[in-house]
Amino acid sequence: MTIHFSRPAAHVALIELDLPPTNALGAAMRRLMTTGLDAIEADPGIRCIVLTGRGRLFCAGNDLRELADRAADDLSPISDFNALMGRIEALRMPVIAAVNGGALGGGLDLALSCDIRLAAEGATFTASGVNVGLMASAGRLPTLIGVAAAKAMLLTGLPVDAATALRTGLVTAVWPAERLLDEALTLAGHIASRAPLAVEAAKRFAGMDPTERAARMDAALEALAASADHREAVASFLEKRPAVFSRS
Repeated sequence: MTIHFSRPAAHVALIELDLPPTNALGAAMRRLMTTGLDAIEADPGIRCIVLTGRGRLFCAGNDLRELADRAADDLSPISDFNALMGRIEALRMPVIAAVNGGALGGGLDLALSCDIRLAAEGATFTASGVNVGLMASAGRLPTLIGVAAAKAMLLTGLPVDAATALRTGLVTAVWPAERLLDEALTLAGHIASRAPLAVEAAKRFAGMDPTERAARMDAALEALAASADHREAVASFLEKRPAVFSRS
């Protein structure tokens, strides 16, 4: 039982869930993930993350055995899981989900907590909360794909395939399984080559309430315009050379 953390390319972190056969995020896996995320976010050299699963599934969400064994009034496994999803969503750097197989229940929410989702051709997406008497993804899924498409998943607990996920906007690209991770890392490398303060600001503002976004946009743009990275980006464009960003 483990999570693999690596640095496969400059400024890119790779996280691989490895708990066969389901890659479920039980209590021990959540602790490993949280510790790893803390280390990644504290490293200013990391500008993008790729998150994927090893084996047949991407992630099957919470550990149902732990949910079954808890006391009826012990909601900590659910609240802890939701806190981890919020932690991933709030990371300063973008996270790309490379959905290699089934994303079920909380595993779908894990993918939704990421900023970009790519899928293998055989991947499936299931809002399976109603299948186990719970509710998962009812907050993030309608925001991403619209209420009608989300209800078709949330109310039935039926899986959708990768082609349907692409059509509804749940994922932005579908790749053969053997190419998925390479394509995700290539995309991460491209994101990591952009001005990091600007990437982080774009992520932050894209997820804001419109009223808050309007109130804070001018100040954020002024700060970016005054940054060394902005000057470097302009200079490198004019001089036709790669930019070297300092995150300042």
